[in-house]
Amino acid sequence: MSLEEAGPAEASGNAQCVTREDRFLPLGSEALLRMEEEDTDGGIRFSSLCFVNDHVGFQGTIKTSPSDFIVTEIDEQGQLVSKAIDESVYEISEIQSEPSHFVKKPKLNIQDVPSDREGNEDATNLPGHSDGDQSHPSASDKEDGVNGVTSKCEKENVDLLSSLLGEKTRTLLEQFARDIKGMWDSKTELTEPSREFSLGRIPDKNLRALLHSAVRQTFPFLITVGKNSEVFVKPNPEYKELCRLVSEEEALGFFKYLDAKKEDSKFTFKPDTNKGHRKAVHHFLNKKFGTLVETKSFPEQNPSAGNPNTAITVRFREKARTHGKRARLECEGRKAVYTAFTLQKENLEMFEAIGFLAIKLGVIPSDFSYAGLKDKKAITYQSMVVKKVTPERLKNIEKEVKKKRMNVFNIRSVGDPLRLGQLKGNHFEIVIRNLNNQINDSASLTERIVEAIENVKNEGFVNYYGPQRFGKGRKIQTDQIGLALLKNEMVKAIKLFLTPEDGDDPVNKAKSYFLQTEDAKGTLSLMPEFRVRERALLEALHRFGMTEEGCVQAWLSFPHSMRIFYAHAYSSRIWNEAASYRLEAYGTKVVAGDLICLDEDAVEHFPDSKVHLVTEEEESANTYTIHQVVLPVLGYNAQYPENKVGHWYRGVLSRDGLQACRFRVPALKLNVPGCYRHILKHPHNVSYQLGHPDSDVNVEGSHADDVTSSLSISFDLDASCYATICLREMMKGDV
Repeated sequence: MSLEEAGPAEASGNAQCVTREDRFLPLGSEALLRMEEEDTDGGIRFSSLCFVNDHVGFQGTIKTSPSDFIVTEIDEQGQLVSKAIDESVYEISEIQSEPSHFVKKPKLNIQDVPSDREGNEDATNLPGHSDGDQSHPSASDKEDGVNGVTSKCEKENVDLLSSLLGEKTRTLLEQFARDIKGMWDSKTELTEPSREFSLGRIPDKNLRALLHSAVRQTFPFLITVGKNSEVFVKPNPEYKELCRLVSEEEALGFFKYLDAKKEDSKFTFKPDTNKGHRKAVHHFLNKKFGTLVETKSFPEQNPSAGNPNTAITVRFREKARTHGKRARLECEGRKAVYTAFTLQKENLEMFEAIGFLAIKLGVIPSDFSYAGLKDKKAITYQSMVVKKVTPERLKNIEKEVKKKRMNVFNIRSVGDPLRLGQLKGNHFEIVIRNLNNQINDSASLTERIVEAIENVKNEGFVNYYGPQRFGKGRKIQTDQIGLALLKNEMVKAIKLFLTPEDGDDPVNKAKSYFLQTEDAKGTLSLMPEFRVRERALLEALHRFGMTEEGCVQAWLSFPHSMRIFYAHAYSSRIWNEAASYRLEAYGTKVVAGDLICLDEDAVEHFPDSKVHLVTEEEESANTYTIHQVVLPVLGYNAQYPENKVGHWYRGVLSRDGLQACRFRVPALKLNVPGCYRHILKHPHNVSYQLGHPDSDVNVEGSHADDVTSSLSISFDLDASCYATICLREMMKGDV
C-alpha cells in the first residue's frame, strides 16, 4: 500500500494519542511504521496521531480502484462542479475566439518577398506562428523598410516618422540605418562604437513616445535614447548578437514584439531540433531580457516526424507588461481572456494533467488556476480556469484530452482566475472493501460499522492534514523539501526532490544518476517523458547549472502554486504535530491560552480579528468547546497560543533552524502568511450502505446475516479537510 493511502491506527479512550505500543496494527500498518521511522531520519517526526472517539472501529481497504474513490468539488454556491451547466447561458461567438482588442497582423504580399527565401513555406512552419487564441508577432521574411519590404503597418510608421521628423530628417535616418545595416551585412565591425544620429528635440512627451516606438518598429536593429528632450538613434548591439544565434527575420520579429509590449501576446521562434542551440538562445534571452520576458520550449503541436521539433516561445512577464506609463495607457480597457471549465481526471496527478493541457493549448502551467489539489488514485472533478485561451480553443482539444483519461466540460468565459481555497468543500463517494472486525473483536461487524459512522458524524474527527499532503516518498517527503526552501537551501532542496526511492524503475535510475553525476543533460535523456515536474527542473538545471542561482532558476520553472505547495507541506506537518501535542497536553478541555475562532462559518483562512485568546475566567466557566479551538498554521502572521502549546511551537522552530525565519523566500517569490485550522471537524450529509458479497441489497441494521463485503459511504467535507483522515477516525486504523 502506498503512503498516499496510509493512515494511522487504533487507540482506545477519548482524545487519546496513539503510540506504537498500544495501538492495533490492522491492514496496511507497515505503511505507518515506515512513515514514522523515516520521518525521524529527516528530522521531522510525525508524532503520535490521536482519535477523539472511543468506538472499536473496523478494518477495510480503500482505493482498490479509482472508481472506488470519487471526489467532486463543491463550489462557493454549494453546487457540485460535476453538474452540467446550461451552455445557452454562455453563448460562444466567433468574436470571442478572436478578442477585438487584438489586431491581426497584415500578411505580406507574396511578390514582395525576396526570391532567395523559402517563399513556399507553409504558414505553420514560419517562426512566430501559433494556432492559439491571440495574434502573435511573426518573424516574417525581412520586413524592414531598408530592404524595401514593407507592410501596411510599416508604411504607417514611415508616414508617422515623416510627420514627426519631416522628409529631410526621415531620409537621413533611413541613410543612417542603411549604413549600419550595410556594415553588419558585410561582416565588418563599426569603426565608431558610439556612433549615433540625432533626430532633434521633441518637446512634447507624448510625441516623443510615439517617435521612439515608430523608429524601433521600423528599424528593429536600432535603439532610441532620450537626452533632455532630444532623441538619438544608435545601433542595437543586442540585435546583432541575436542574429548570430537566429535568422535575421527572427531577430527582426523578436525586437518588434519586444517594443510593442502587446498584452498577453507571444512570440515563437522557428522550430529547432538542436537542444544545445536552443539552450544558447534561452541563455541569451534570459541574460539580456530576463526582467521583461520569460522563455519556454514546446514541441510542435502536430509533429509529422517521430522526433518532433521544439520551438522557443517568449512572452512578457506579468509585471513587465504593465511597466511604464505608455504601456499602462495601452493596456487600459483591455481585459485578459479567462476560460473556466470542469476537469475530470482518473488515476492522474493534477500537475501532470495541467502539463498535458498546457502543451495542447500552447500556454504554460502557471496559466492555470484552481481552488484545490486533488488525489491521484481517484476519479476527481474540479473547477479550473485557464488564462489566454478562449472557450472555442479549449473545446477544440476535447477529443485529445479524453485519450489521457481526462475530460473537460462546462466550458465558458469568466472574468477572473481561481484562487486556492475558493470552494465550499468536497463531496466524496467511497467504497471500502475487504471489511473485517478488528483483531480479537467478536462483535457484530455491522454494528461496529454503524457505531463508528454515527460516532464520527456526531463527534467529529481530528482535522489532520492527510498523508497525500506529504507525498508518497518513503525516503523524502514534500515537507522536507519545504523546510529546505524556507531555509534558502536551494541546492539541498533540488537534491531532496531528485532523491530516488528504492526500486529499479527508469525514474529512480534517472534520479540516482543525477545524484551521482549532477549531469542534468544526461539525466534528462533517462527521465521518462511523463515525469513533467522532474523534466522541467532538469531542463532548467541544464540551462543554468547546478549552482545556488541555477537552482533558484530551476525552482522558478515550477508554477508558483507548486513552489508554495512545498512550503505549505512543512507548515502542515508541524500543524499535525501541534494538534497531537495539544490533545496530549489538555485533552478535549478548552484551557486558558487556547485560540478559538469566533466565526462559526469560518473554514481556514480567516483574519486575526476572528481569533480570540481564552482567558482563565472563560476556562473556569466552560465558555467554549473543543470544536471552536484552532491552531496556527506556520507563517509570518501567525499568532501562537499562550500556554504549553505556544512554547511547543517555538521549540519546533528552534529544532528546525527557523528561529529567525520570516516565512518569505524572495528569490522564489514565496510569502507564507499562515492561517488557522480547527482541531476538530465534522462530515456533513453522511449516507452509507452495506453490501453482501453477491448482492447490492441494503442490509443496514440487519443482524441475520453479518457477512458483508463492502461499505459504500458518501459525505461532504469542508475545504482543506481529508476524507482519508475522516475514514481513519471511523475505522480506527490504517485505510
